[in-house]
Formats: sequence, structure tokens, C-alpha cells
Amino acid sequence: MYHGNSIRLLAGNSHPELAHSVAERTPHSVHASKFSNGEINVKIAESVREEDVFIIQSGCNDVNDNLMELLILISACKTASARRITAVIPCFPYARMDKKDKSRAPITAKLVANMLVCAGCDHIITMDLHASQIQGFFDIPVDNLFSEPLMITYIKRIDGWQNSIIVSPDAGGAKRVAAIADKLGVEFALIHRQRDKQSKNAPERMELLVGDVRDKVAILVDDMIDTGHTLTLAARTLHDKGAKAIHVLISHGLFAEANMAAIEELPIEELVVTNTAPQKEHKEKCSKIRAIDISAIIAESIRRTHNGESISLLFGDWTGGGHLDMVLL
Repeated sequence: MYHGNSIRLLAGNSHPELAHSVAERTPHSVHASKFSNGEINVKIAESVREEDVFIIQSGCNDVNDNLMELLILISACKTASARRITAVIPCFPYARMDKKDKSRAPITAKLVANMLVCAGCDHIITMDLHASQIQGFFDIPVDNLFSEPLMITYIKRIDGWQNSIIVSPDAGGAKRVAAIADKLGVEFALIHRQRDKQSKNAPERMELLVGDVRDKVAILVDDMIDTGHTLTLAARTLHDKGAKAIHVLISHGLFAEANMAAIEELPIEELVVTNTAPQKEHKEKCSKIRAIDISAIIAESIRRTHNGESISLLFGDWTGGGHLDMVLL
């Protein structure tokens, strides 16, 4: 069922490649620039009055500028009488700051949620939130899409995946890897990071708590890579424990402070990420990086939201049903 209004797809400056890919699958335009003092200036080229507006802006690269740009775009659409405003945020900013883990620590993810709602946002579409409870920070609908079906499809293309073991680099990812392992019918392993408490300057090390990776294809799964420090420790631990081959699959490849040359030298076959953040520059610096295109699932979620259809299909094994295909960039 199509509504009387049409889709207006706007995109900020955070990830133009992804926005262009999504626009090829859904039916528009915005000019965002900066004044000389750094203030953001937004101009929406088309009327959005009584339209269903979707704004694509990912929380990557210059996170603060991109977040402010998104808030201004939402406010501009709100004052221009848009019927509904949906923020499509493939990589949610400040997602790691989701709890008060020490005295006087801010819960910044909650602050971001408040700002989006105050700006005039009616609906959020995001992917692979660092912590699912972030959805509870909002008083508006939040659809948290998963890259897990894409990852499972990719794993089934790896030689010898039947003799693989799915590995989490920390306890927080245990539920994620257990779910993937169950669907593949393989084992899972858990790595624990620790530091010698006797010395403040002691280097961190990792120990395999659960599972045996010897002579198996180890598939390391995590939700985010930023500095690459966890990846380095985990890859070396798996190699030392006798893994036959190591493949790495990560949802959000930020690589903000990562040493790409060091990643190139790690004992891994490949590092697979999604394009919730731009990957072109990273792929040029590291030949082991592969990028999975998520524009199809974003476009389909936009189409279903606009038409009032259920998007529960996008939370399940849709890749196996022929609904959407996995594309490598």
C-alpha cells in the first residue's frame, strides 16, 4: 500500500558512497557546507512538505560534525513541515558510551538519543548497535538491523567452514558468536583479555577461555574495530593456539586510529567489514580488507517503512531466501 506522499531521501556528508548506492534502489538532495568559522550550513533543494523524509548519516569519521549536521537536517525538515522524519544511522555515534561504568562517567548514547528526538526525529533505523539497550533510550520507534545474515552467508563461502570455530574476542560478544555458531552448526570459542595486576605498565594479553581452535578455521567476529588493538591481540592468540587459518568479520570498520600496515602483517587471511563507514581509503592501505555492501538492506528497510510493511524479514535469515543478495565492494 503506497501512501499519498513520496519518499524524500536526504544524505549528509558522512558517507556519500552509501547514500548513492541506496538512492539507486529507492527513489533526492541536500547541500551541506561550512561557514568560515566552522558552523554548518544546510540547504534542502526540494520541498519536503508532507513528505516521508529519510536522512542517511553515519556516525563515522568526523563524528561530532556529522552528528551536528544530522541534527540540523532533522530540524530543517521539521520546520519545513515534513510529515515524518526518519534518521538512517548505519553506525550509531557514541554507542560505546551506553552505561555508567565508573564514577562521573557520562551516558552519552542517551544524550544523543535525546538530541535526535528534540531535533524532531520520528523514527530511527540503525545497524548492529553496540548494546541493544540503546533502543530503550528512545521514546520513538527504533529498528536495529543486523548484519549477521550477511556474515553467515559470507562464512559459507570460506573454504573449510564446516571445520570452523566462531570466536569472540571478549565476553560481551559471547551471545553474538553463539548465535552464529548455532546457525552454522559449528563450535564457538571465547577469548578473555587480561593484564597483570602486579604492574601498571604490564602489557595486555589474551587467553582462550572456551573452545579449542587447534587445526580449525578460526572465524573471529566482533561488532567494531577502531584502533585494531583487540584484533591484534586476538589474532596472535589464535595463531599461537594452532588455528589453521584465521578470518575476521566485523560489523563497523572505523579504523580511526588503526595502524593499517600492522594489520597487513597480522596472521589473518582477510578482514571483512560492512560499509556502514567508508572503506575505500582503508582498502587501499590494507589488501586484506574486504567490504560487504549493506545498501540493499538499508534501501529495503526504507521501502518497507514508507509502505507500512513489516521489516521483521530483515531481522531474520533473509539472505538465504533469495530476497536480497550479498555484494562485496
